[in-house]
Amino acid sequence: MFDLDRKPVWSAHLIYKGWQLATPACIPGSGTFNITECALPSAARRSGLALSNHTKADILLVITTLLAGGGWIMSKESLAGFSPLLFISSRFALAGLLLLSVNAAALTRLTYEQWKGSLLVGLFFGCGMVFWILGLQLATHIGVGAFLVSLGVVLVPLLGVFFGDRPGRYVYYSLPCVVGGLACLSLDSGFDIGLGELCFLASAVFLALMFIANSKASSKTPTGPLTTIQLLVTGAITLLVSAFFEQWQIPDEWNIWGWFMASVLIGTVLRFSIQTRAQGMAPISHAAIIMTLEPVWAALMAAAWLGDSMSALQMAGCGLIFLAMLVNRWPAVRAWYKTARA
Repeated sequence: MFDLDRKPVWSAHLIYKGWQLATPACIPGSGTFNITECALPSAARRSGLALSNHTKADILLVITTLLAGGGWIMSKESLAGFSPLLFISSRFALAGLLLLSVNAAALTRLTYEQWKGSLLVGLFFGCGMVFWILGLQLATHIGVGAFLVSLGVVLVPLLGVFFGDRPGRYVYYSLPCVVGGLACLSLDSGFDIGLGELCFLASAVFLALMFIANSKASSKTPTGPLTTIQLLVTGAITLLVSAFFEQWQIPDEWNIWGWFMASVLIGTVLRFSIQTRAQGMAPISHAAIIMTLEPVWAALMAAAWLGDSMSALQMAGCGLIFLAMLVNRWPAVRAWYKTARA
């Protein structure tokens, strides 16, 4: 993993409304990655303000959703020159190899149980991505497919019960807002189910299982080795399927390669490192609800960057998802309000 107390070697920074986020700028071979100190507000660090792990996880997960939303733009631009599965497999495999170069020693120190948990995360993720691509190829209504895949985060609290998770009541209170918001964002022409849509639903189940497995593994396994393994396994599974089921197309334009590298470094290495770290600090169901912000940021960024228009229904969907965030964290919001009034 990374140790952000070391000297930066990547210079890029992302600034969003006062949050300063360095890309994984410090890459020693120690196998320790303290992304929390990097991603927290600089004002909070200077003032010595103590934040609970739950609050830190909230901040890191919101940053993760921002990076994931930006990842949609990077992927969209990259797919102008890549075959879909080849792009996904190359993206995850290269990201995994980059992390392997700095986490090789840490990988040798993992126990059998840590290896098993990490491989399971990669297996679920790889299967989820394969079914997602199959859905894209077979589905007749992409909006329905996007809605079904988004339901993966709704399945997390429900499936998590079978893995020992006990969501609080506010998680369940927020689910109707989540489902309604995702439906408003995605469903634009009815709701039809075919083979493609069933592939999207299978993808949602596997991605939900991946999220649960990642939360479980991240509490027992260092972030760097865990992220390395899951990305390499995902890359290997999607590359195998790509080799058998699609004709490879490789871009010859440098700008597309630039977008590809951005998707590797920012949309994959940085995003999944932060997400894995954050999931180890927060309850499974709580983290899943915050991750529903991803399609909101993706829609807003697409409107700003690609010129996509957003209907009133989609804006309402964004509002419902933000409302779900407040409902999910209502005890903390209420406590903050009481403190502010005191």
